[in-house]
Amino acid sequence: MADDPITQFQISKLVPIEIGGLDFSFTNSSLFMVATVATASAFLYLTTSSRGLVPSRLQSVSEMSYEFVANMLRDAAGTAGMKFFPLVFSLFTFVLVANMFGMFPYFFTVTSQIIVTFALALLVIGTVLVYGFWKHGFKFLKLFVPSGVPAAVLPMVVIIEIISFLSRPISLSVRLFANMLAGHITLKVFAGFIVSLSSLGAIGIGGAILPLIMTIAITALEFLVSFLQAYVFAVLACMYLNDAVHPGH
Repeated sequence: MADDPITQFQISKLVPIEIGGLDFSFTNSSLFMVATVATASAFLYLTTSSRGLVPSRLQSVSEMSYEFVANMLRDAAGTAGMKFFPLVFSLFTFVLVANMFGMFPYFFTVTSQIIVTFALALLVIGTVLVYGFWKHGFKFLKLFVPSGVPAAVLPMVVIIEIISFLSRPISLSVRLFANMLAGHITLKVFAGFIVSLSSLGAIGIGGAILPLIMTIAITALEFLVSFLQAYVFAVLACMYLNDAVHPGH
């Protein structure tokens, strides 16, 4: 691996494709997105195809994942929000598996690309807007007009609410992207210290013990962060989808 910690995030073309002057190349990012979807789909299918009355361990993992996301969505958006369960479950599973893939050496971290996380965030916000206007019409705009606000400050509050809503896809995407990017850079830097110090002889090998311990600790932390970021992304998606179901709340 290259010494530069940024090299691991470089996009490389595997199958160059150009149509009408536009670049549709199949890249390493595309490969791992396909691998993420294929792995998650295969796992869920294989562990639930038999659906035994007494579930196996892997079937229990799938069922617990289902209940985990379902309870999260019910708590945030109520029973009416369960219509969005396929979307939220897909997002949670995709982000979680993509984050975990990024923990393997020489694998590519899809969620370290801002364009990927921003596309996922736009999917959530786009769903909120489309469903909100389809279900409630112009009453959906009550989302930007909080009840009980004095008329004197209402215009300013409406502007703040609109800016807050428009900033959601930015904050949702940057939070996931920044955490994965920073964590992997830190991990690569400490791992680089181990290699550099080990080449300095016996004293260097002794000095490499501390970076080794830090690398192990950061690796464990990154596994936790991988799950937490998938959870946070799904929770925020549920909260935003609640606005589409209950715009007046």
